[in-house]
Amino acid sequence: MLHSSVQIQPLSRRGVRLRRLLRQAVAHAVLGGGGFLMMVPFFWLLSSSLKAPHEIYVIPPQFIPNPVRWQNYLEVLIDQPFLRFTRNTLIATVPATVGQVLTASLAAYSFARLRFPGRDLVFGLLLTTIMLPYAVTLIPVYVMFKELGWIGTFLPLIVPYWFGGGAFNIFLLRQFFLTIPNELEDAALIDGAGYLTIYARIITPLSVPALTVVTIFSFLHHWNDFLAPLLYLNHYENWTLSIGIAMLKGALSGGRDTTHLMMAMSTLMILPIIAIYFAAQRAFIQGIVLTGLKG
Repeated sequence: MLHSSVQIQPLSRRGVRLRRLLRQAVAHAVLGGGGFLMMVPFFWLLSSSLKAPHEIYVIPPQFIPNPVRWQNYLEVLIDQPFLRFTRNTLIATVPATVGQVLTASLAAYSFARLRFPGRDLVFGLLLTTIMLPYAVTLIPVYVMFKELGWIGTFLPLIVPYWFGGGAFNIFLLRQFFLTIPNELEDAALIDGAGYLTIYARIITPLSVPALTVVTIFSFLHHWNDFLAPLLYLNHYENWTLSIGIAMLKGALSGGRDTTHLMMAMSTLMILPIIAIYFAAQRAFIQGIVLTGLKG
């Protein structure tokens, strides 16, 4: 009996190891297949940006262009106002992102650390605004900006984001701030530090992952925004990239098929997003994992 039990145990361990390897192989295959399917639209975008217009509609589709037309990118950069659209997009995106991250972090710090009457009630009311459709406030906000004389300028795309930063961002940062030990703040208060000093020298350095997440989300929103620039930027000189790509099918097309140019401009538009993600990938993933975990 002893001899048989000694023989069975190594076999069971080998079986457990094989099952674990099989589960890992299946998981990697499923994730790899899903990742490949998600990348197919990007591959098609890149492929179409290097084709002639008639080659994009060939059936069956050809993912490898033959021949490769690099002149599509040259036409976008030289013949089309791509650089002007990029400048306008940066003018609207960078200040709005800075204001959104700064004010959202300040509001989140007050909800997470400061004690004042009605704090939880105000925070609950703030969260309810997430369920408010954008279309509900579209007309009154537009009328307000028109009365201020801001239509046709970048102010409607920048100024509102310096007043709170959005309920979702506040909630995300508040949940992260709650994971920071209170003892650090108490020690700073004993040493005579004020709340703004604590926010700047303690909370902010410890919250880099969460701030990175909010920064990336905010940048993506403003960089890709189409509706707001379409409403408020009514002059060709102020168009952003999102409007410029759409207008390639109309006002900028000259009556010809510009699908290949739209694909090339779209590829150039997403390159900064890809670069930012890879540059901040570690902090971004860490922020997603840690946000909402109360220590």
